[in-house]
Amino acid sequence: MLPTRRSLLTAFLAVPALPVCNRAAAQQPTLPLTPACRDDDDLTPALTAGPFYKPDAPLRHDLSGDAPDGERITIAGYVLDGNCRPIARSLVEIWHADETGAYDTRGYRLRGHQVTDERGRWWFSTIIPALYPGRTRHYHFRVRRPGAPVLTTQLFFPNEPQNDGDRLYSPSLLLDLRDTEDGKFGRFDFVV
Repeated sequence: MLPTRRSLLTAFLAVPALPVCNRAAAQQPTLPLTPACRDDDDLTPALTAGPFYKPDAPLRHDLSGDAPDGERITIAGYVLDGNCRPIARSLVEIWHADETGAYDTRGYRLRGHQVTDERGRWWFSTIIPALYPGRTRHYHFRVRRPGAPVLTTQLFFPNEPQNDGDRLYSPSLLLDLRDTEDGKFGRFDFVV
């Protein structure tokens, strides 16, 4: 039996912050890991915000109610510095297309932000966005640690046939994706 998204999120929140550089030492990785925390060359790469960014997204973890027919996913991770230390009070903002491939440009549907907790953790419950012409599945993120510039980037899904045809796609920005009983669970740690 597969775990649920809630049980994986609960386990993620229960584990103390550990350096992610060594998190996969005991297992054979199936996906490229989040860039290692060693120096500025290993920071999470920036990508364009695209034309659909809107400031002032609401403070919230759960966006899934905005698209009740969409396939559920929980996305979680840490915001870390270049030495693998978690960064508390970092702003993490998300926006993405809905289950039909459309963005809400009038309101704040499938848009939100939060601030990392004392262990540098963030998470959103949302839906898997649909494909739309010219793009593979992706989420847009803005991440800003206190006193630093904003990182704007995108996260992608592994094994998507459209990845190679998307000019913005980067394998270093793949979610570590797992199936659950009630949807998917994705993990990515931003190194800023």
